[in-house]
Amino acid sequence: MAEFDTMRARTTSASRAAEIDSGLRAHMNKVYGTMSVGMVITAAAAWAIAGLTTTTDPAQAVAQLGNGTMLNSMGSAIYLSPLRWVIMFAPLAFVLFGWGALMRRASAAGVQLGFFVFATAIGLSLSSIFLVFTSFSIVQTFFVTAIAFAGLSLYGYTTKKDLSGMGTFLIMGVIGLIVAMIVNLFLQSPAMMFAISAIGILVFAGLTAFYTQTIKSEYVAHAASGDQEWLDKAAVDGALSLYISFLNMFQFLLMFLGQQE
Repeated sequence: MAEFDTMRARTTSASRAAEIDSGLRAHMNKVYGTMSVGMVITAAAAWAIAGLTTTTDPAQAVAQLGNGTMLNSMGSAIYLSPLRWVIMFAPLAFVLFGWGALMRRASAAGVQLGFFVFATAIGLSLSSIFLVFTSFSIVQTFFVTAIAFAGLSLYGYTTKKDLSGMGTFLIMGVIGLIVAMIVNLFLQSPAMMFAISAIGILVFAGLTAFYTQTIKSEYVAHAASGDQEWLDKAAVDGALSLYISFLNMFQFLLMFLGQQE
């Protein structure tokens, strides 16, 4: 009888483990799927806005960039007026002050919609890269980033090493990068920008692995709760974390690999 009870416990445990593994795969697929949709939205918005803000007709041009790109009135407002500061810092303000409230108060569908609106806003702020860098170098850098991201995220998912210890250190690194970038907006130092880009790549590479492991750990910890609404919102939250890591790695790598127009 004791042997039968032991075998039944093992069977139940194995069945539960298989159920968690299956649920985890579905959860991670949702995380990566939501992140990918966000990336498509950002790319489409950035490309479309870049096209809407430039002109080849000198009669419609109201301003011209250093590389000869002519801007229409919409482009001048977005890239050269004080509005550019709002466009630049609004996504950061949303992540720092708005996302937590959205996670607490909104439904899973509302959180997902908020993420897609955020991805669109990022596309607006990122559209200037199409005016500065060649399309080939943007695509090339995107694929390099995608390969690096896939490797780092796979490491974070499969490693047995606890990465939680480096989380605080990396977040402090992000804060330092933000401060340094704000300072360099006024200094315009190429050497400082080079250092920021190099450090930024390392910081967000580490965060990619860290966030992936955190998403996995949080799912396993809450899988037994049966709170599907929470799990759905957690998937979007995880997608946002990985989206931000990917996007920042891409931008910092573009500083090294990008060829200007």
